[in-house]
Amino acid sequence: MNIYEIKERDEIIIDKLYKLWESSVRYSHLFLSEDDIKNISKYVKPAIINIKHLIIAEYDNKIIGMMGIENQVLEMLFLYPMSIGKGFGRALIEYGINNYGIKEVTVNEQNTNALDFYKHIGFKAYKRNEYDELGNNFPIIYMKL
Repeated sequence: MNIYEIKERDEIIIDKLYKLWESSVRYSHLFLSEDDIKNISKYVKPAIINIKHLIIAEYDNKIIGMMGIENQVLEMLFLYPMSIGKGFGRALIEYGINNYGIKEVTVNEQNTNALDFYKHIGFKAYKRNEYDELGNNFPIIYMKL
């Protein structure tokens, strides 16, 4: 696996990462309706463009995952479904901890697989909010290493 930061974010890479996000969310966020996904999707490309550190994971010369980090906070981590459970997510997190000092993450409470994953890595919950950043009724758990 090759992990690296993308500095130049052209339309091609933004579209590839958007498709990665959508595939990952449809697989892992089963609590979201189609309307929820459409509503959230409006914010994805700007987030990809504006996140300070955008990290890509490749395997066999194909993008399999991405991670966004800002101010030592893991803001996004998405993997293609076929890459989940194979150690790629852990490798990305460890890379982020070692190279960008990740100390915090937020996760949807209903995304129990992700919540368990972060707990397994060593993150501990310290706060809960009933609503996500967009004001939707999707509880968020705030976690620290």
